[in-house]
Amino acid sequence: MDTYRDGRRQATDAAEAIRAALAALGLPERVWGSVRPMVTHSGKPYVHLGMVRADVAERMAEAMQAPAERAEAVQAAPPSGGPHPHTV
Repeated sequence: MDTYRDGRRQATDAAEAIRAALAALGLPERVWGSVRPMVTHSGKPYVHLGMVRADVAERMAEAMQAPAERAEAVQAAPPSGGPHPHTV
């Protein structure tokens, strides 16, 4: 029973995180309101995202890609106080 309860807690926390992220993107509750925690009989946690319109899926994809693109930009930026090492 602890395995199921732990899985339920993990799925609920993850679903809440997704709901909050979608709301932070300015998406209305009709988009993120169907996000639900799901747990298998063996206790494996899942999050059911449901069906979203294509434009919403594109916004979600852009939001997920943005942190990776920022990280790449930071790695490519010259160190503070000097020129980029590849331009010297």
